[in-house]
Amino acid sequence: MPATSDAATGYFAQLGGLVLLSIGRLTGSSSDPHARLAARKFWRQAGVLIAIGAIAVAALMFAVDLPEIKLMPPRNSPDLWPVRILTDFGKAEFVLWSIFALLVATTLVAAGARDAMRARLVPRLAELQYLLLAVIVPILAGELIKWIVGRGRPFVGADQFTFSHFSGASAYASFPSAHAITSVALAFAVSALWPRWRLPMIVYAVLIIATRLVLLAHHPSDVTAGAVFGIIGAMAVRYWFAARGIGFSVGHDGAILPRPGQP
Repeated sequence: MPATSDAATGYFAQLGGLVLLSIGRLTGSSSDPHARLAARKFWRQAGVLIAIGAIAVAALMFAVDLPEIKLMPPRNSPDLWPVRILTDFGKAEFVLWSIFALLVATTLVAAGARDAMRARLVPRLAELQYLLLAVIVPILAGELIKWIVGRGRPFVGADQFTFSHFSGASAYASFPSAHAITSVALAFAVSALWPRWRLPMIVYAVLIIATRLVLLAHHPSDVTAGAVFGIIGAMAVRYWFAARGIGFSVGHDGAILPRPGQP
């Protein structure tokens, strides 16, 4: 009995240590000597993306959004059931809970693993933390904008400029698309960690975005804005991790690179 009690105490001590270590590193100050250079590079890239995105969104709103509605099939068409299933794989709730479950499971296993195994699992924890935060950050920003803008979804009416600011109603939560934010942020984050997965993740994001248009849940300008939110949010979280040496490193030119096998 004492041996079992000691083992349990040791396990929970290791578990607590892993959690506190992760929190400490994520909330700690920047440790990379090139972090400032990386920050300047990030803000330049973000500025360019925002400018291009704003121009694209404005052009789509005036020239594409309304004609695109007329090209889509009826919203409640029974033939769209495969699209309705596919679109759920881009839901923020599905993606975030899936990553969170993997993070919790990996943490629980790492806490009870031997030193060699724990050393291999700790980098995986950092990667899962990045994936989780890379989606959460832009989603939270996007939800705030949704509430402020209150743009009507395509099925609300034929006018692409229908708004109900601060309403919080689902029918007036079209801009930006949360599915686009989620899928693009996840695609960027996975590609940043494992570049070989870039093409499959791009295909995934494009498919999710297409489902939102086909289902008349969003205008083209909505998904474009969501894609910009997703990229910038995932980039910001990547910089935060790199500046603290978690999962990424900063090169001499300010470029952020993955650190395979490193926590």
